[in-house]
Amino acid sequence: MSLALPAPAVTVRAGWLTTGDCSLVAFRALVEQTTDAAEYPFADRIERNVPIYNTAMRAAIVAGRTEAVQAELAHALLEGPGVVVFERAWEDTTVIDRATDAFNQLLDEQRAAGVKQGDHFAAPGANDRLWGALEKLAVRYPNVFADYFANDIIPLVATAWLGPNYQVVADLNVVNPGGKAQSPHRDYHLGFMEQDLAGRFPAHVHQLSPLMTLQGAVAHCDMPVETGPTMYLPYSQRYVPGYLATALPEFREYFDNNYVQLPLSKADAVFFNPALFHGAGSNHSADVARMANLLQISSAFGRALGSVDRTRISAAIYPTLLKYRQAGVPDALLRNVIFASAEAYPFPTNLDRDQPVGSLNPETQAELVWRALSEGWPRAVFQDALHAQAARKLTH
Repeated sequence: MSLALPAPAVTVRAGWLTTGDCSLVAFRALVEQTTDAAEYPFADRIERNVPIYNTAMRAAIVAGRTEAVQAELAHALLEGPGVVVFERAWEDTTVIDRATDAFNQLLDEQRAAGVKQGDHFAAPGANDRLWGALEKLAVRYPNVFADYFANDIIPLVATAWLGPNYQVVADLNVVNPGGKAQSPHRDYHLGFMEQDLAGRFPAHVHQLSPLMTLQGAVAHCDMPVETGPTMYLPYSQRYVPGYLATALPEFREYFDNNYVQLPLSKADAVFFNPALFHGAGSNHSADVARMANLLQISSAFGRALGSVDRTRISAAIYPTLLKYRQAGVPDALLRNVIFASAEAYPFPTNLDRDQPVGSLNPETQAELVWRALSEGWPRAVFQDALHAQAARKLTH
């Protein structure tokens, strides 16, 4: 007797993707669908294809149906519209007010210090950014931090998407009146890479990347549509070549003509699949500084098994690499050594001090090693640059 197993809902693709795999016709077939309310019984309603959660969800949790709620949330993020909204995620809105006051104080100090903030997907200076807001709030205002992150919606949706033992970071974003929209994009990991680098990752990694993080935003003020709340394209997270498609003009034009924006009230929260096409909207209001605390929640699995001081290793092997290059050892072999030793990923970092220049990301340690090697830097010059780079990544 044989047991017939059901076909998998998602076929994992092997090989590599290129922009030639991007078809607007196939993309539209995915995103031009209507969310069926019957699939989301714990949502209070569906608004512009997005499930909105509040009363029905809370009643189900009180009734002991937390896992069923989480299964529905995971379905919405993976196979559904890719975005969910929680009304009054903080039932006590004074907690949000206290955090807003603390964030404004930190922003005032940052401005007084003359700190200039960049932005990944908008013109520098268009927004007020408080990078590393999680740590800054905890250190300066621990009571506010404790009350803020005692919230039970964050673990509800984070565990639904990532499982336990997740990690939270937060970066505050304030879009001032007149602030322009971000370009449509996907988020961390692959969404924070230049297109040529993202294309070097196999197709199955394009499917894995969204499962490693969860994006969220907490409204710290009322956000009517004219203030430019985040623009979303529901169901776009399901498009496998999407990390490459976001830069293509026809996809950007389609996004501009079809995105949805949902007004938010203070203390609402939105969470979405990082592969969802999205971008902060333009603030057309006269006097509302639209403040959102952007949460990025990471899987526990994004870690190495052993602790390695890669700065120490890079400093130790650089003289050998320099000697080998001068002796004519092929560049490909030297790069193999660098990839086995230096840190080849730019994150985590302190975006206050380690800002990207001419790229989406700051220079990696591996890129620094190769630049020094190719330019023939003396050992002392390289070590100074190496340690300066490491210091820029520290939070204090």
